[in-house]
Amino acid sequence: MKEAVTRLDYCQYLLVSQINYTLTNFADHSEKFSHDQINRYLVGEKVTPRLVWENVSSQVVQSVKGYLVFGDTVLDKRYSFAIDLVRRQYSGNAHRVIKGIGVVTCVYVHPKLDQFWLIDYRIYDPDGDGKSKLDHVREMVSHTVYHKHVDFQAVLMDTWYATKDLMLFIESLHKVYYCPLKDNRQVDDSAAQQPYQRVDTLDWNAAELTHGKRIKIKGFPKDHKVQCFRVVVSTHRTDFVVTNDLTQDSTEATQQACGFRWKIEQLHREGKQVTGLATCQCRKARMQRNHIGCAFLVWVRLNTLTRQAGQTIYQLKHGLLDDYLCQQLKRPSLKMSFA
Repeated sequence: MKEAVTRLDYCQYLLVSQINYTLTNFADHSEKFSHDQINRYLVGEKVTPRLVWENVSSQVVQSVKGYLVFGDTVLDKRYSFAIDLVRRQYSGNAHRVIKGIGVVTCVYVHPKLDQFWLIDYRIYDPDGDGKSKLDHVREMVSHTVYHKHVDFQAVLMDTWYATKDLMLFIESLHKVYYCPLKDNRQVDDSAAQQPYQRVDTLDWNAAELTHGKRIKIKGFPKDHKVQCFRVVVSTHRTDFVVTNDLTQDSTEATQQACGFRWKIEQLHREGKQVTGLATCQCRKARMQRNHIGCAFLVWVRLNTLTRQAGQTIYQLKHGLLDDYLCQQLKRPSLKMSFA
């Protein structure tokens, strides 16, 4: 009787493969499994976000000053024509609309340790479940508070999620948020003495540049105010970051807090480059979901190994090639000779 492929087998393949993460490549290099066996595994398995939390929950070091960070990425499938879950959507990496699978992720950051963990994710499939990316974020925030019972101080997110409903929902949980507004967001800093104006046209005096200013965002309840900070990210970019923490009076501290938001970009980059997160060519939605889930489980494992080894994920993954080169120099499979 043929041995069945398991989740451990598939994740082990993603963990050690360097460039090619296809089922064909797995089968070509496996002594135990055929392409059909691997295909049957991906069709029949059901890898869910819950498995990520089960694997990482014991490793998360919680802090009352912790951050919950949300972001999304698009798994590029621009050359696909028949893969389920693929839809046209904006990719921040490509800076344009492409065909791909959207994934919304949630990481927990311990700022003092400068460490982070993937604790949840959702696949963007509005045709299948009717949920927007905002719905997924709201669901993950709620699940983190009421089911995972993870302690955190604030939620960090980008402009896409800076909506009234989500911001007020976070406030209802007695949590703080930090998020940049789009440049054309209508705000008022005159206590209703002047019309609303674009946030990027506000005037800032020296004190406000250092300590921020109190503003009202159009569409929010009448007396609802937030603290706004003008944060210079680079010579070509300025963010207007708002928070419901009205005691926050430091632009520098706000900038430091927002800096942890880039941890989620690190997750997306590493996931695509070392786990094959975006490379699955299978057509069925269930197979895509299982591959994505396994890729995240592999990233969780690599993240654990990096802390133990004191190395980066890239050093660990590419170190496998170093071992191969050392072995080939000692006992070469292809021997050089001269005529």
